[in-house]
Amino acid sequence: MNVLLHICCAPCAIYPLAVLRGEGATVRGLWYNPNVQPHTEWQRRRDTLQKWAAGEDLPLIDLADYDVVDWLRQMAWRETERCRICHHLRLERAARVARHGKFDAFTTTLLYSKRQDHDLVLETGRAVAADQGVPFLERDFRPGWQEGIEASQRLGLYRQAYCGCIYSEQERFAGRQKDDDGPA
Repeated sequence: MNVLLHICCAPCAIYPLAVLRGEGATVRGLWYNPNVQPHTEWQRRRDTLQKWAAGEDLPLIDLADYDVVDWLRQMAWRETERCRICHHLRLERAARVARHGKFDAFTTTLLYSKRQDHDLVLETGRAVAADQGVPFLERDFRPGWQEGIEASQRLGLYRQAYCGCIYSEQERFAGRQKDDDGPA
């Protein structure tokens, strides 16, 4: 199976890539994350992913269009629904890339994070898959959370302290996240 893996960051991709390859899938990564702010954070995560992917022999599709202004416009006055909107934006782009690239399916590293609403990611993936006509590969990568953290630490990868957007950064540093065990 030829799978497109939407990747939010290198640390969150370690375990999902291992699982997918263990299932015999041929995997290609996709970098598309206009939600990550500020730009220096976006660039650092992108650079880390590119270096890690090269070492893993993981080809990347790099949609380096950093349209943070459009992202912010979509979030304004809808902050309580920001994750739903953001997931949809990124997964819809992944589904379109998968369809145009004739991938058998697409999935996302958002399914790895214990801090993401897993059901919301699944719901969004299913909806954009139906709309775009390409299957969404549903996996629960969360059992590998600690394994991925430990691997990223061993590799010395940059590990961010918040999901990516200014809202999650504010929540993180205002003390609303209870634990400190890794990226979003």
